[in-house]
Amino acid sequence: MRAVFQQELSEVQSRLVELASGAEKIMKKASGAFLNSDVSLADEALALADKNEEKALDLDELVIKILATQSPVARDLRILVSALRMSASLERMGSLASHIAAIARYRYPGTAIPDGLRSTFEDMAKIDIELAGKAVALLEHTDVDLAREIQARDEAVDLLHRRVFDVVLSSDWSENAMFTVDVTLASRYFERFADHVVDISSKVSFLQTGEW
Repeated sequence: MRAVFQQELSEVQSRLVELASGAEKIMKKASGAFLNSDVSLADEALALADKNEEKALDLDELVIKILATQSPVARDLRILVSALRMSASLERMGSLASHIAAIARYRYPGTAIPDGLRSTFEDMAKIDIELAGKAVALLEHTDVDLAREIQARDEAVDLLHRRVFDVVLSSDWSENAMFTVDVTLASRYFERFADHVVDISSKVSFLQTGEW
């Protein structure tokens, strides 16, 4: 019975890794669509986000089944409860990336980014993709040092997010309402994507150290 339980825990971990990898792929495609006005990449990102949502639901069902049939306690229980929370974060990451793809889709063949903010969004997309890749590695190896790296790196996204608002709220901003709405929403989606990676890293740290 214990061997079956350990196999089920391993399956939960592998599905979390798969979800994280999916979120990384969605962000790569979504940010590519957003930065390059690429409608085909936008459509691919939206389709992948739907699949990732289904996988997250399947994982939640698996965890609930394990909780009901194995009655785990102590650290095993914490692992499974944390898996439910991380599954929600990973599904949300895919959803946030899909919102970025949707902006690109709506503005095609035009762009959603004014020239003055292009480099800011390029940096934000680069860091988000980097963080998503770190999330995959973290869930594979549960490395506490990598979790700390993620938490430190998130600050860069926060600074870029604030820069977008500084530009939009400055007296020099002369773009139309469409650009204002698009960049404000997109910046928030990039920032929240990174926040969810940090949430996942915090849960992994807690499981490994017992400390937040």
